[in-house]
Amino acid sequence: MTLVEPLRAFGRTDLALAGGKGANLGELVRAGFPVPDGFVVTTAAYDPAAETVPEELRERIAGAYRELGGGPVAVRSSATAEDLPGAAFAGQQDTYLNIVGEPDLIDAVRRCWASLRTERAVAYRHRLGIGEDEVRIAVVVQRMVEAETAGVMFTADPVSGARDRIVVDAGAGLGEAVVSGLVTPDHYVLDTSGRVRERTRGRREVVIRGTAGGGLTRQAGDTGAGLLLPDDALTELARLGTEVARHFGRPQDIEWARAHGRTWLVQARPMTALPPPPIRLGPAQRKLGSILLEYIPYRPYPMDMSTWVPYGPAGLMAKVTEYYGIGSAFDGFLPEVDGVVDRLVPPSPHPTPGILRTPFRLARMARRHDPARWTEDPRFTAFLAAVRELEEVDLAALPWAELVRVPRRALHLVRPIADLRISYLPRTGLAMLRLLVALKLRGRGALLGDLLMGAPTRTQDTNRALESLAALVRENPELKDALAAERVAEFPEFHTAFQDFLREYGHRETASPILVTSPTWGESPGTVLDLVRLLVSEPRGGHPAEPSLGPRFDPLVRAARAGLAFREDSHFYFTKPLPLLRRSLLEIGRRLHDAGVLAEPEEVFHLRLEELEGVEDVDRLPGERLRQIVRDRSARRAELAGVRLIDPKLVFPSRATGDALVSGAPAGGGTATGPVAIIREPADFGKLAAGDVLVCPYTNPSWTPLFQRAAAVVVDSGGIASHAAIVAREYGIPAVMGTADGTSVLAHGQTVTVDGDAGLVTSGDS
Repeated sequence: MTLVEPLRAFGRTDLALAGGKGANLGELVRAGFPVPDGFVVTTAAYDPAAETVPEELRERIAGAYRELGGGPVAVRSSATAEDLPGAAFAGQQDTYLNIVGEPDLIDAVRRCWASLRTERAVAYRHRLGIGEDEVRIAVVVQRMVEAETAGVMFTADPVSGARDRIVVDAGAGLGEAVVSGLVTPDHYVLDTSGRVRERTRGRREVVIRGTAGGGLTRQAGDTGAGLLLPDDALTELARLGTEVARHFGRPQDIEWARAHGRTWLVQARPMTALPPPPIRLGPAQRKLGSILLEYIPYRPYPMDMSTWVPYGPAGLMAKVTEYYGIGSAFDGFLPEVDGVVDRLVPPSPHPTPGILRTPFRLARMARRHDPARWTEDPRFTAFLAAVRELEEVDLAALPWAELVRVPRRALHLVRPIADLRISYLPRTGLAMLRLLVALKLRGRGALLGDLLMGAPTRTQDTNRALESLAALVRENPELKDALAAERVAEFPEFHTAFQDFLREYGHRETASPILVTSPTWGESPGTVLDLVRLLVSEPRGGHPAEPSLGPRFDPLVRAARAGLAFREDSHFYFTKPLPLLRRSLLEIGRRLHDAGVLAEPEEVFHLRLEELEGVEDVDRLPGERLRQIVRDRSARRAELAGVRLIDPKLVFPSRATGDALVSGAPAGGGTATGPVAIIREPADFGKLAAGDVLVCPYTNPSWTPLFQRAAAVVVDSGGIASHAAIVAREYGIPAVMGTADGTSVLAHGQTVTVDGDAGLVTSGDS
């Protein structure tokens, strides 16, 4: 059994035996990097129950120590789950510096073992979903570098994500002062050639050094000293960092030390929580980005990426635009790294040779397909029939082989909707254009939005149904109290009406129409009840009066409204298969949970559909492989929890605002003053009171009832043609779109004034 081996015996594939730190350091030694010599007490030697180190192991450790020449060593924990992509475990296990003599070395090894079971380490592993029986620990012992200067180097900018920048923090003495945060270090930003872009002198609060007989001492720093690192040392660090990152194939977090003019690398691990590389967007990308930010409120899961993202609205519009000669409209906009979406990159659409046929196709479709009659199309009636058929399937009764085919059946249901949009959107666009031209000729172009407000849509039907539920509550004070206490089941009339509402409208999304992992209204009835509670309060006011331009305009207005209704209602019906898809995936997740593969059924979203389809029999599962996939992807998502998919300011560039708190695209509606209500997700709906200024990161049609009570709306994403802007104009309230940071700059309860004509939000207290 391999108990103690030299560092050079290990490489990056030896994680199970040497732990993350030992495997990475051994890889660096093998590749010829300057790493202090040392050895590894492997995981095979680890005994979680040991209070003392066995005699045989003591002898092997002592022998390896003597081969190093004795003297001071650094003793570092090296767990099998640390220093990995998505799981740095920084500071979770112990390190002991300047250990001298065999007895102290043996004791340091024992204490490293014990650090695997500390409360902080257990809590960290629990957050990452790593079971206690799945992790073991090795110990790395290296010659101590009596550093004159030491610190940390990142081979990419940890703040901006720029891969062409190297960031170095340096302190006097041992690197422990920098790593533990005891000192404000000298800070350097370099390019990959070592050229200094920025230098900032640290405060030198403390210096940690080794003592002659072992152990450490703290001393006050030399506050009068100049910068610690000369240019040649920075150039060498940049070279080493660049080569290490290239060797491992990803940006690295490296601990280094300098002594007697030589640089040593004492640790290397992948950088975690690293933002995606900065990108520059063109006008078309910014436009698409403003749309996509509304559709993607959180990082998609692997199941999203293998189901509803390619088949949902994004996939639908990709098919439509491709048919009409525009390519790459939605290609590759959510790239994945290690199986998890890394960032959002708005695509760059471009014309294809097919665009030469587009005028003829548009004319043919506009002539043949009237949006006012789209629900009579046999493709639509067949779609509804297929949805009803799948709704009647008892998923719990299906054998595994049939169950895993249901998600694909649900995805195939949506195909006709793309064809319907190809057919009916041309006359929709033509009707809008005719009305706009007619209005422009009379100098009334600004009335287009007001004239379209009367379009009868399923969204309006939804809102009227919600108002009917609210009316039942207003008429019965006891029901109002029951609604506040979530006891509505005690009132049969309301309960029946509420269940009817969920049957008709429960397929609507709560957060995103292109992600299967967010629940629908039917699965989240509390969201609907929050909307009813909001609507029970006195109405803010009715719709603005519709302008009248005479009977000659009526046919143009009717045609444009029919087109708008088609666009809205086709989306409404498009999401009909969404709850079917979710139910089938969660049933699969339940069976995997019952088989011991998943801790919770919802963990199925960490898998891809094709990975599920590859499992032939739930009773003969590749359980460990699936568990490892879920664990790794879950850890990667946890690592990226604080990293945005894209900087909103790339999509919505900042502009001069004077004394405004935030600014964005003016979406009309005049001005209004009121307290801010930060609504980040449907679970926050209950926080909005009548007369509040709704401030949110995004909206979708299911948020429409909020606009009936809000005094104004301010949205991080979206433009003047977005859902929020259209609905705000419909209700005659000010709207400011694409602020990028309204939800982070404004505070809940803060009084502000929203100018929807200028796109500005100012303090309302002055």
